[in-house]
Amino acid sequence: MKSLLKLFYPDQCSACSQLLSLGENLICTSCRHALPVTHLNTTTYNPIKKLLRGRTTLELATALFYFDKKTRVQQLIHNLKYRGQERLSAFFGNWLGTELIEIEAYQHIDCIVPVPLHNRRLKERGYNQVAGFGKAIAKALEKPYCDTVLYRKKATRTQVFLNRGLRSTEVIDSFDVLETESLAGKHILLVDDLITTGGTVEGCAIALQKIPGIKLSVAVMAIAD
Repeated sequence: MKSLLKLFYPDQCSACSQLLSLGENLICTSCRHALPVTHLNTTTYNPIKKLLRGRTTLELATALFYFDKKTRVQQLIHNLKYRGQERLSAFFGNWLGTELIEIEAYQHIDCIVPVPLHNRRLKERGYNQVAGFGKAIAKALEKPYCDTVLYRKKATRTQVFLNRGLRSTEVIDSFDVLETESLAGKHILLVDDLITTGGTVEGCAIALQKIPGIKLSVAVMAIAD
């Protein structure tokens, strides 16, 4: 039955929309080789730490891809967030997770915390686009996935229609924590889909700093180049 369905409704690459060949999954081989992988875990330059310097302290920071407009990465993020292609989330998490398990510093992470959606946005979309990403990384690192501590207390406007300055200020005061005991003294890996201004990470960091003695690291699908 699956073979018949693929015959009449063949799978397309989520990055370029070309038909996938046998054995390809979600992204065609050509796009996989063309995607701008950051390799941040093998270089001394870290644009995430540079962006957030003076705003919050990060132990570790990594991203799978560099992001730019009108590129394959934008298409992938758009398909994940707005076109129901939820499977991309775990796909990216597995990809990045295979890198992180080879790095000693990430073995000291205690738990993975996703950037939460506001309940209204979650109801509209039907899923948190970073949940699969975070769960896949948690599985790779063999660490717990904790999505019940950090929450979004304020619904914000769709960020894509705002300039960089407004995006940052819009989200900084949008987060809070439900309790401060279960993660006290832990090293938290915050996961999100995209960093542009750093406002979301900063807002989450401000909320998470209410938890005594935490260390904070960040892993995202993409960072704006």
